[in-house]
Amino acid sequence: MHVDGTEKKWVILSFLMAFAMMGILTAYAINYNIRPPSNVETVDSNALHLTKEFAEDNLGLKVLADGTVTVTMVAARYGFYPQNLKVPSDTSIKFRLASADVLHGVHTAGTNMNTMVVPGYVSELTTTFPHVGKFPMFCNEYCGLGHDYMWSRLIVVPKDQFTLPAPQGGAQ
Repeated sequence: MHVDGTEKKWVILSFLMAFAMMGILTAYAINYNIRPPSNVETVDSNALHLTKEFAEDNLGLKVLADGTVTVTMVAARYGFYPQNLKVPSDTSIKFRLASADVLHGVHTAGTNMNTMVVPGYVSELTTTFPHVGKFPMFCNEYCGLGHDYMWSRLIVVPKDQFTLPAPQGGAQ
């Protein structure tokens, strides 16, 4: 079988470009310490409302005994609970999210908060919000016909104007 010289050059160039892109992505991941999530914690999505941490009365912002500021949320068709969330600026906040039904995503516009919420697992991320304001939280994974109505609001207030609740229980 005869392969034209120009065709061979384009095939070789295509493979070189693919390997160069893989090398660049690998170097970027190593340089910026990007890795897959290592917090693998399971939860029963069918009984999510019966668990202590994700019970309806226990959702929202709380301070644990070790001083950690934690927000616990549930993503379910077609909303995030709690619907409105007030957090202090310039404070490290750990978000713990669980899905009650299907795959969801959480994206807070204007911030670096973005994660997937997989049924059966607890998604955990820690972030700081340096800017004061109201930020919409959207589901960025298609979850059904009401997907475009799935939202929540994150209100970031100045740290000096925010009173943290009293510490509760032990660290989770």
